Amino acid sequence: MEQKDFIPIVQLCEHYSVEISFFNELHDMGLINITTVEKTSYLHQEKISDVEKMIRIHQELNINTEGIDAVFNLLQKIDSLQNELNKLHNRLRLYENDY
Repeated sequence: MEQKDFIPIVQLCEHYSVEISFFNELHDMGLINITTVEKTSYLHQEKISDVEKMIRIHQELNINTEGIDAVFNLLQKIDSLQNELNKLHNRLRLYENDY
């Protein structure tokens, strides 16, 4: 495990002004993976943008972790559908260019 790829949860709590329990609840719901090394909990840096979205949903919209789970799953589904739509649009262009 590369230490530089992980950020301590305590540091994230201070930076984003959230409680450690918030991260624990996200982890319990399967929204994030927390890695613990020598009694210190870490989050992989690749997940920071997702966590920032979850924190904004929680703080700005006052939505609990169950709601965050639902909203985040819907946002992921929208992204997936948008990608599929783009692929289909590109395939359609190929057929249009042939004629």
